[in-house]
Amino acid sequence: MKVIDPHVHFWDIARHRYPWMLNTTENFSGDMRAIKKNYLVENLLQDAQDIDILKVVHIEANIDPADPVAETRWLQELAQAPSHRSLPNAIVAQVDLSQTASHVERILEQHCAYANMRGIRQILNVHPNAFYDYVGREYMVEPQWQRNFHLLAKYQLSFDLQIYPSQMMQAAQLAQRHPETTIIINHAGMFVDRHEVAGWRQWRDGLAQLARCSNTSIKISGMGMLDHHWTVESIRPYVLQIMDTFGAERCMFASNFPVDKLYSSYSAVWQAYANVVRDASSADKEALFVGNAQRIYRI
Repeated sequence: MKVIDPHVHFWDIARHRYPWMLNTTENFSGDMRAIKKNYLVENLLQDAQDIDILKVVHIEANIDPADPVAETRWLQELAQAPSHRSLPNAIVAQVDLSQTASHVERILEQHCAYANMRGIRQILNVHPNAFYDYVGREYMVEPQWQRNFHLLAKYQLSFDLQIYPSQMMQAAQLAQRHPETTIIINHAGMFVDRHEVAGWRQWRDGLAQLARCSNTSIKISGMGMLDHHWTVESIRPYVLQIMDTFGAERCMFASNFPVDKLYSSYSAVWQAYANVVRDASSADKEALFVGNAQRIYRI
């Protein structure tokens, strides 16, 4: 099976500081100790087994925010190493858009000095239950954050949007205000309250609001973070609902490795996606596994 994987993380704990690795409190993703060690291109290729990885998009790995450009510099070095097959082919970097405009623009300029730079992610997940809360503040409603978001268009950068369903209305408004910026929803919209009817509806209806914005697309990934014992049948309703909402032309399958390595093998993730869409057209399958990621991340 040939894939472009649009959501992978690499880390080198000898070279960089990752504050999340110092946190000993268990969260909804489970016990993270097994992945608090180096994960590099060679580790991903070893995990791939029967999956032929054509290209990879690296999503910022919560490196020390004091120097987010260090990660981009390092990733570009990885991509240029002869043994790494040009991986990662695209870099989605970290920037805190709540900082001063001059600081944000300076960081964006530094990121964009590297050839594989394609976009920005700033994790935005807020939840009233501290067990699920990531950042503890509603960035999307902060005026400074909103003003800085427009800089992404100036630098032709996309935005990887990681939120919960309760934030989808705000996110849709953001997408409407910035139609020139490509926005990619992470991890299937993170359906954290899926066990309640109201939670399912909030996720479903929020996705529909986002899908009305033509500049949005979505990654179907991270299933294991929210369902540690997932099966093909348990993820099927979510995959099909997302595809029905966005259309195959705006969806991408992704692995979220090595985080989802806590719950499954790399091959099992991709084979599960293939099982869910086994009756889809050849054109839709090519789009979901390869074409959309290549187009959206410009690789």
